[in-house]
Amino acid sequence: MPESITGAELDREVRSDLLTLTKDTANAVARHLVMAGRLIDEDPEAAYQHAAAAASRAGRIGSVREAAGLAAYAAGRYEDALRELRTARRLTGSDDHLPVLADCERGLGRPERALDLAATPEASRLDASGRIEMRIVAAGARIDLGQAEAAVVSLQGPELTSRGREPWRARLLSAYADALAAAGRLEESEEWLQRAAAADPSGETGAAERLRGDVREDVVVYDLLEDAEDAEDAEDAEDAEDAEDAEDAEDAEDAEDAADSEQDAGSDQR
Repeated sequence: MPESITGAELDREVRSDLLTLTKDTANAVARHLVMAGRLIDEDPEAAYQHAAAAASRAGRIGSVREAAGLAAYAAGRYEDALRELRTARRLTGSDDHLPVLADCERGLGRPERALDLAATPEASRLDASGRIEMRIVAAGARIDLGQAEAAVVSLQGPELTSRGREPWRARLLSAYADALAAAGRLEESEEWLQRAAAADPSGETGAAERLRGDVREDVVVYDLLEDAEDAEDAEDAEDAEDAEDAEDAEDAEDAEDAADSEQDAGSDQR
């Protein structure tokens, strides 16, 4: 960790949470959290390692567990993210990260659980931004379940045509374009992807890049389940290979037993 990172760079509210720790421990935790914040976009795995180190020293502080959960989510460590964010929720009583919890369920191949979370009373009490994020996650879960048209309908509403500058607007437009693509409505999908790109000058959604890649001919629906499916395919292939090796070993053992029996029979005849 660079010596220039002192921990003083940490948000004041989070620093106040660390006052229950000894001075040296609080300083170490703060430095790890600062590094996690700086690395989360460019190197999520390294960010997670720093956040996990902080959590190992301050496991009873909600904001620290929350940071570890968000870093795990960014790194695609969905089981770790669920564990950390559930603990943070118990410690803080906040439901702010329910959409992230639901998306982790999607990432683990459990879209039904994502929809269950989206239907909870706690989800209905989220602020406007949280409710939009939960709708986006729930729409993705419906696509996972083959309910693309239902996903399209679930995202419709006045927010789609809003001309405001809300931070969630580009993500909502991009998610709507994805749902349309999954439903086979490619021309409409491209139109909404163009709107998403226009609302996304920072390129967070990747809408502009997808348009430049001629997405009309082959619209890609980005899916958290893709990695899980690849891992499952690899595991199936490994299991098949293990079974084949076991069968070959068994055949070799049978052949050896037969040879031994033949040799014993010859000895008896002599």
